[in-house]
Amino acid sequence: MKSTPILLAALLTVAGITSWVMDEGHAAASANSTTPEQDMQAFQRYFKQRFPNVKFPDFANGPYAVNAEMRKQWEEIMQFPPYDFAVDEGKTAFETPFKNGKTYGDCFPNKGIGVRQTFPYFDTKTGEVVTLDLAINRCRAENGEKPLPYQTGVMASLTAYMSQTSRGKPFDIKIPDDPRARAAYEAGKQYFYSRHGQLNFSCASCHVTASGQRLRGDILAPALGILASFPIYRSDWGSMGTIDRRFTSCSAQMRAEPLPPQDPTYRDLEYFLSYMSNGVPIAGPGTRP
Repeated sequence: MKSTPILLAALLTVAGITSWVMDEGHAAASANSTTPEQDMQAFQRYFKQRFPNVKFPDFANGPYAVNAEMRKQWEEIMQFPPYDFAVDEGKTAFETPFKNGKTYGDCFPNKGIGVRQTFPYFDTKTGEVVTLDLAINRCRAENGEKPLPYQTGVMASLTAYMSQTSRGKPFDIKIPDDPRARAAYEAGKQYFYSRHGQLNFSCASCHVTASGQRLRGDILAPALGILASFPIYRSDWGSMGTIDRRFTSCSAQMRAEPLPPQDPTYRDLEYFLSYMSNGVPIAGPGTRP
């Protein structure tokens, strides 16, 4: 946990928000004094400066935005997108009525079309972050249906279809004037910058400090826009996967104990990352090596 303020201080320094070098206590006090809006401005400025040739909307494409060789391979793959089957399956599932005659569209604004960019959101009634995946299962529960597994299968297909209906719409994540919402945001930020597992890595170790570099054959995606293409078809999975699946696999790669799907900590992390990416367009579903 001690590493959190140092990493955040380093990020803010590189981004030009501040130029101090300090001990952990001073860093913690300064880092915690920033607002989410200031965090977002620093975060986005950092990546714009690190990758000056990448147009802002292109950060939605992760490693393909920062590596020319990978982008060429990706463009060839996209002639026959490997996720098309999931979009078709998701559309069918989305439009198929529940036993009570209602559909998923009855649970969402605008009948669930073109709303992906507003998730996750903070629910001031329940006091928690609600992801698209959680909202889908809550919709099922409200209509007498069993929940879906969160990491792959029909859940990935449903979110693939809903994401496709939002393509090009920029992330528009709000932090309401509610101390619980601010606490959820701060918890997500804390997790992102804290080190975990036997390898002592944080999310920021790979996706901020080493973003754009190669690790075991993969190009590390910048954290800015990193969730915009989800769900994804990942070659080493051989199937579709949700944000939950990627979070748990990342935890395992750090040799940390993965949290259960839709654990509040993972939801807070998704909230933080999505807010940091405000303005980046939805590009899902996507594909990764």
